[in-house]
Amino acid sequence: MHIRTSGTRIHVRDQGEGELALVFLHYWGGSSRTWDGVVAELSSQYRTIATDHRGWGDSDAPVHGYTIADLANDAQDVIEALSLRRYVVVGHSMGGKTAQLLATRRPNGLEGVVLVAPSPPSPMVLPDEQRAAMAKAYDSRESIEWVLDNVLTANALEPHYREQVVIDSLRGAPQAKGAWPNAAMLEDITGDVGSINVPVMVIAGELDQVDRVETLHKELLPRIASARLCVLPDTGHLSPLEAPSALATTIRQFVGELESARSLVSPTRRATMGYGSSISNPLGISQAPDVATQ
Repeated sequence: MHIRTSGTRIHVRDQGEGELALVFLHYWGGSSRTWDGVVAELSSQYRTIATDHRGWGDSDAPVHGYTIADLANDAQDVIEALSLRRYVVVGHSMGGKTAQLLATRRPNGLEGVVLVAPSPPSPMVLPDEQRAAMAKAYDSRESIEWVLDNVLTANALEPHYREQVVIDSLRGAPQAKGAWPNAAMLEDITGDVGSINVPVMVIAGELDQVDRVETLHKELLPRIASARLCVLPDTGHLSPLEAPSALATTIRQFVGELESARSLVSPTRRATMGYGSSISNPLGISQAPDVATQ
């Protein structure tokens, strides 16, 4: 289905049922289909909402309006149009930066954030020639396959996922393809993310060459007090496609902790505290707890 936002028309895939919804925001070059493997494992337990960012997938592609704020506005409009009362936002890469900005607004009903291989809130500065090459990365099947094999993944994707990446990347509108490397990735939202007041799970790929674990330690984790980090072993940047089961398991564990924490708070107290929009880190933890975490 499509939902009219304040700036465009966004394609949404709505699956599953449950009181709690998971809202998925994809990476630069992807689409709502990026989450298919993850959603398949979670939609029996939760309602799942996967969107195509403007200019990608089956969403409309306006001429202008591809800042992180524009993407966050679209996501917030979708959430409001669907009347989601309780939800967790899951953002990957560019979608992760979008999720961070959305969370700074403390929207009603937001209970947690999952950042998957997220672009950090600080600007990603690249040499001009590298930025120019990046802007052309999705121009042809050959260039997409090169980036896929040499940058985005640490493991060969299943053939249908590989073809999906190629098709989704080719389908992107030129203005959407150019906006991220030339503008949005340079945006600085470091002054905003300190206001995030819900638990945040950061899930990184051990072998990610795009948003490296050390970069997240330096540029993201110190800025979000409620964030903790989980590292998926032997995984690159495209964990939703490389390791969908492991990613789904980690998301399920995090959401389960949110649900457990919520059950310990009485309905009266939740109402007076504004649970889901104003409680700061109800899990009371800031470091990852178990194996494969840092």
